[in-house]
Amino acid sequence: MSKVAIIMGSISDMPVMQDAIEVLKGFGIEIEVDIVSAHRTPEKLFDFSQNAHLRGISVVIAGAGGAAHLPGMVASMSPLPVIGVPVKSSNSIDGWDSILSILQMPGGVPVATVALNGAKNAGILAAQIIGSHDKAILEKVIQYKLGLKESVIIASESLLKK
Repeated sequence: MSKVAIIMGSISDMPVMQDAIEVLKGFGIEIEVDIVSAHRTPEKLFDFSQNAHLRGISVVIAGAGGAAHLPGMVASMSPLPVIGVPVKSSNSIDGWDSILSILQMPGGVPVATVALNGAKNAGILAAQIIGSHDKAILEKVIQYKLGLKESVIIASESLLKK
């Protein structure tokens, strides 16, 4: 079974990253969650990045605020797809520093980047990546998307009745 690692630079990122945790649990995807600071625990970052694929991890979701080096550093050392979640933190410049640090990666070191505080979409994207080779997860993603469609139709019908 595929597993997703959800990492963040600080415990203060957890309220944002909780959305990815909930989404992946909803899809029945196994997760591991940890704090891996690019600046305060570089040895842990290196170990995580170089060995995650050996532990059954298929996708990494990395959330970081401020200078936000975590997603890019993981992507530079890991063969796995990395999804970056820019986090608007207390030391952030309205989140733009985080967005640009994660988004503007050099050629050869891709990081799929979601919206500021967009951990929910990171979880969905991770499920879609896993669904590309796991039919059971693919079916759950299809049902999820149908549910989104149905909720819009219901809201539209309700609005038109008023």
